Amino acid sequence: MAKYRMVRTDFWKNPIVLEELTPEDKYFYLYLLTNPSTTQIGIYKITKKQMAFDLGYSIESVNSLMERFIKHHKVICYNPETREVAIKNWGKYNLHKAGKPMMDCIYSELKEVEDLSLIPYVAEAIQKGDIRSLYESFYVHEEMSFGNEVSGQDEHDPYPDTEFDEHDDTITCRYTIRGQKEKEKENKKEKQQEEALQPYVENSPNAENHQKTVDVKEIIQFWDYNGFGVTNIHTKQQLLSWLDDSRFLQPKEVILKAMNIACANNKRRLSYVIGILKNWENESLLTVEEIDSYQKHQKPVPKHRESTKADSTGRHIPSGFTLNLTAGEDD
Repeated sequence: MAKYRMVRTDFWKNPIVLEELTPEDKYFYLYLLTNPSTTQIGIYKITKKQMAFDLGYSIESVNSLMERFIKHHKVICYNPETREVAIKNWGKYNLHKAGKPMMDCIYSELKEVEDLSLIPYVAEAIQKGDIRSLYESFYVHEEMSFGNEVSGQDEHDPYPDTEFDEHDDTITCRYTIRGQKEKEKENKKEKQQEEALQPYVENSPNAENHQKTVDVKEIIQFWDYNGFGVTNIHTKQQLLSWLDDSRFLQPKEVILKAMNIACANNKRRLSYVIGILKNWENESLLTVEEIDSYQKHQKPVPKHRESTKADSTGRHIPSGFTLNLTAGEDD
């Protein structure tokens, strides 16, 4: 079934469109808003190769346009690992009605998003309250769900996994060029990450600049060297925001402790780390010492129901069941 996407006529009155976009930019922007891969939520999967094919451009031209729209115009975000693009102002111009069919459609499409960090990026511009709340439920509520009632949760893990896991960005390209070209590519990526993360230190008072730079570097190195993934800059930006936008008295130390716990539980993803941080903040545990003391005095969670376990076929059997291999045989 064909999809129909309409562009509002005031698109042409937008100051960015009027004053900043070149004719080629306008053509590309209209493509991003109306191509067959678009969804109702403003986040969708599409490869640069598909863009080039649809537009009749070279891959190099598409790369140049994507970089321009991400860094200069700042109206889209793109995860090259999940191949997902997010339109920043999509909700402002397209999400005005919130009937049940629309909400059901939005919910089903949000469930398919792999990089959860793209959801708040789009949600920020949504003006309709109930629609925005639905978006927020995917990156706020799920991260704050604590307790052993979560299906499949390890009873010894005090920090639950989220239902909608973000994409594991540790996947590496199998076809990278070896030798010098590969090294140049890594150096360029590191430089881009440094530029993207610079705002988290440049706005600090001069006396605090050096320490803030050290804190940012230490967190990013821990993230990169412990298997959280090195490619998703937007995810790192969200984590670094906790250095300034939290009540913690020792923000760097607390963030590193949360990441250590994530490593210990083999759940190296942003949603899990932020879930831990939010839980501590809600409990007013603002220093590492307070957190350690709280955890030391925590009592084990009692078992209210008889636990079950699964056999190799996935069938659940009572925990007290004992397998007798000789049952039914004659003496």
